[in-house]
Amino acid sequence: MREDLGSIPVVVLNYFEAIRMSVFSRLWSNALQIGSTSLRSSASYFRVPVRNFRKVKSTKESPVIITPQVEFETPNIERMGRSLLRCTLFSAGFCTVTYTGVVIWEYERARNKLQDPLRHFAMLNWNAMDGWKNKQGEFRQSFNKWWNSLSDGHRVFWPICFINAAVYALWQVPTFKLTMLRYFAFSPAGLSVCLPMVLSTFSHYNLFHLGANMYVMHSFSTPVCGKLGMEQFLGLYLCCGVLSSLAGAAFKVLIKSSSPSIGASGAIMGMLGYFCTKYPESRLGIIFIPNFNFSAEQGLFGLMCLDTTGLILRWRLFDHAAHLSGALSGLAYAKYGDHLWKERKYVSKKWHEIRETVSTTKSR
Repeated sequence: MREDLGSIPVVVLNYFEAIRMSVFSRLWSNALQIGSTSLRSSASYFRVPVRNFRKVKSTKESPVIITPQVEFETPNIERMGRSLLRCTLFSAGFCTVTYTGVVIWEYERARNKLQDPLRHFAMLNWNAMDGWKNKQGEFRQSFNKWWNSLSDGHRVFWPICFINAAVYALWQVPTFKLTMLRYFAFSPAGLSVCLPMVLSTFSHYNLFHLGANMYVMHSFSTPVCGKLGMEQFLGLYLCCGVLSSLAGAAFKVLIKSSSPSIGASGAIMGMLGYFCTKYPESRLGIIFIPNFNFSAEQGLFGLMCLDTTGLILRWRLFDHAAHLSGALSGLAYAKYGDHLWKERKYVSKKWHEIRETVSTTKSR
């Protein structure tokens, strides 16, 4: 019998992702404007009109230097093929390292609980123990009480939300604009392609874009984390984000587009894909349309159809390839993730042997 978790409010991500292309198309078009000065033959430099920057006057014809001393290269469509290969290798390595990392995290948490159960009990009941209250301030007591009241899903969500908010704040600082465009906006035509695959999934330029994505993640973090546990949940989120960036890069190479992408939508679509596959009969709704709901299975099917249509018709309002890849990644993990997670015992065993070897060496 299929499990029903009740009605969970959800924002249809594709409609809230209009910010992705509408805002960044303007920024990227500025980056593609070529100045009237002569260019180097081996590299294409260009003038970047950035608000609140002053240009340094120079009598020599040279690559444009913007105060502070920053050189920014134009996206090069010719290197997109090589960049896609780098993105593919990076994605494989990142997902492998992430899987290994979350397995080690689970091992260490279990080890701490078994070795020192009294300490673990004290940490869980920190605020209920009168002996500790005199050793911490009022703010810390309140924070600990709030943190201990959170579900496991929200304990993963809030740090991610804080990182996204911090990155959004950096976008608002004009001095960081070029750095943010290089490392926190992903395009296979960009000079940096590997790090932006990860960093762009924590990047939002618009406050509504940030709020919409975080609202959806907050809504689904508890049920998904309740099914997977904190370790698998974080691993799924990170891997879906990178795989969605890879799919977006592949489609941009196909259509020869250098437009950048940002946002957590690919990773969140992975959560949606997992949730809707595990709980297909759960009722979902759209926050701005009251008294309208549908099953999770219908919602996922509708989103995937919309993104598939966007790919076929080459709509450029959203990053449909990233959305579709995220949803398919979550769906695939819902089908085959249990088997993959059972294989973690080999990683845990190897990590245990490494720990024992290190401990023996230190004791000598």
